[in-house]
Amino acid sequence: MNAMTAIGLYRHLDQMLPWNDKLQVLECIGVTDEAAQVKTFTFRSDNQTWFRYQPGQFVTLEIPVGAEPVLRTYTLSSSPSRPFSIAVTVKAQPDSIGTRWMFDNLRPGMHIKAYGPAGDFSLHNHPAGKYLFVSAGSGITPMMSMTRWLNDFAPQTDVAFVNCARRPEEIIFRKELELLGNQMPGLSLSFLVEERSSRESWFGHMGRIDAVRLPLLSPDFREREIFCCGPDPFMRAVRGMLEAAGFDMAHYHQESFGAPPVEPVSFAADADEAGVDAPVEATPIRFSLSEVDAECVAGQTVLQTARAAGVRIPAACEFGLCGTCKVKKVSGEVEMSHNGGILDHEIADGFVLACCSRPLSALEIEA
Repeated sequence: MNAMTAIGLYRHLDQMLPWNDKLQVLECIGVTDEAAQVKTFTFRSDNQTWFRYQPGQFVTLEIPVGAEPVLRTYTLSSSPSRPFSIAVTVKAQPDSIGTRWMFDNLRPGMHIKAYGPAGDFSLHNHPAGKYLFVSAGSGITPMMSMTRWLNDFAPQTDVAFVNCARRPEEIIFRKELELLGNQMPGLSLSFLVEERSSRESWFGHMGRIDAVRLPLLSPDFREREIFCCGPDPFMRAVRGMLEAAGFDMAHYHQESFGAPPVEPVSFAADADEAGVDAPVEATPIRFSLSEVDAECVAGQTVLQTARAAGVRIPAACEFGLCGTCKVKKVSGEVEMSHNGGILDHEIADGFVLACCSRPLSALEIEA
């Protein structure tokens, strides 16, 4: 009997349940250097479950950087066609907190809490005969997930893959993509770098993507379903050149975790304008699991009320995209303005996003 059989690691997929982020955590099983300041962290479930998600979705990791953990959202670079593990590929920026902790501390055998998967940036939601994936930097991760899935399920798919980097050595997944280019008949690879490197020779495309280079890299881009991911200035440039070229933007999709500016709610100012004796409306909220009763001041969200009452609801993006703060509404009504972080059937089942839900009546929340 070998070691894997002895500890029961091998089980058929139909003998396993899907991973449940409410009940299980992730165990790190691998750390791989991809490029300078870029690493891939691979995880399995701590309870022998499998991962069900769409290529291009993301998870939120709870990172124990101090007394209070931080939550950071990362796109999955792995493919759901290989469901026994998941991976995130992350780049540490100079001001990184959570990612820097992962680089310095996270090792195989360690456990970490995660929420998700979530997100609708996936080719599964936009089936097409021809695709164009445009990315820069670590924005390549959802494109890699989708390309890996296509390699396993539909290798004949027509995909034009354009990735932009500062230098040749900063192209993430370059070797694997070149191998996939030899395996997938319909995959056309184009790398575009801004600077030559003293570390390795470069005979490919040079410069930044623009209205001249895009037709050279993908002559029939107007016929393709386009997915774009990268820094915000990069995505704005791609979107602008497509609009200027008359592209049907209904077939353009981009992924971004940048939060829109939110003006803080100033209850004191409201009271001053109405008069010092003006009553402040409040709505009762019962957090049943914590056995806490709280008052939600007019204008506040369920999440803000929970924090004020000492009830912990995990939250990352806080503008209705990541889905981390999803909670069950037992009773009552809310006004919810989300950005895709919750599905229609979840809303029908009574779930809400605490970060963007404001009570319309007394509430009971499972939290």
